[in-house]
Amino acid sequence: MYQINQSSLIKFPQENRPRLVLTLGDPAGIGPEVILKALAEPEISQKCDVKVVGSRDLLTRIYDNLNLTKNLAPLANPAQLSVIDVQLDSKIESQILLGTGNAASGAASFAYMEYAIAQTLAGEFDGIVTGPIAKSAWKAAGYDYPGQTELLAQKSGVDRFGMLFVARSPHTGWTLRTLLATTHIPLCQVADALTPQLLTKKLDLLVKCLEKDFGIEKARIAIAGLNPHSGEQGQLGSEEQDWLIPWITQERQNRPQLQLDGPIPPDTMWVKPGQAWYGNSVIQNPADAYLALYHDQGLIPVKLMAFDRAVNTSIGLPFVRTSPDHGTAFDIAGRGIADATSMKAAIELAAELVSQRVAVRD
Repeated sequence: MYQINQSSLIKFPQENRPRLVLTLGDPAGIGPEVILKALAEPEISQKCDVKVVGSRDLLTRIYDNLNLTKNLAPLANPAQLSVIDVQLDSKIESQILLGTGNAASGAASFAYMEYAIAQTLAGEFDGIVTGPIAKSAWKAAGYDYPGQTELLAQKSGVDRFGMLFVARSPHTGWTLRTLLATTHIPLCQVADALTPQLLTKKLDLLVKCLEKDFGIEKARIAIAGLNPHSGEQGQLGSEEQDWLIPWITQERQNRPQLQLDGPIPPDTMWVKPGQAWYGNSVIQNPADAYLALYHDQGLIPVKLMAFDRAVNTSIGLPFVRTSPDHGTAFDIAGRGIADATSMKAAIELAAELVSQRVAVRD
């Protein structure tokens, strides 16, 4: 599904496929449903060896309930899946209610994540694909993390990490890659959080990821401005003039193998990606990746173009981690209408990134 250097990929024999662990995410949300739908696709088992971390009983109950739904997409039978049961306190388990995120569902999803991370760090798996969680449920359960990415980084002992969103257009085959410089912080804190040092760390991560995971050695990277019209020479904000433009100039000197475009006004940076995505005009040399300065600046266009197929991949970790780019959708949990396209894409991308990393290492 993605623009990876296919000629360099190792073709894994059946007994040596990439080993992936899937977490259910919040069991009260659509995570279990989209996992059952994604694992029903025969090509998934051909590409990777998958184990699900969660609860077989819960998966079976959801499977049985979903099978009562009309016009339902095929589901994998939990009895035929490799499921690792994470034991929960019986009181917690009894309080998990489909469609309602609460402290119990938050405790369950956190336990699934902890197990998957520990086993992956121990070498049991090559990568993790995470189902969607509710941050509010984690907080209700006593776990105060901004998101799964930050937990993954802490448990892995890394302080340089990022959220890269990847999606391949079904219209043109072009691949969109968007890295966020800042993630889960209030908008009023963004300007203070952004510094030349932070952007250098994010650019380092992005360049290494493009080389290691996508086989792109001389990348073209588009960098967004912060203010409207990229500040319009200081008339609409001073950050560009004060440090962003000098930083980009310095990075061009430090990285002559790269083409760094920017700062591009945020309202126009996404015009070419949109055209490359939908194919409604000829685009010359679209960027290999886009560096957005804050959450919504990057994710509004990503979700507008690729809501049902974008994949969140954590870069900077010692293992591959991907996740569908959608939430728990408690309002439709158990109704059989959740779209599994992004979950399937997350599994496929994780398998391909593992393969690419093995190819680069060898």
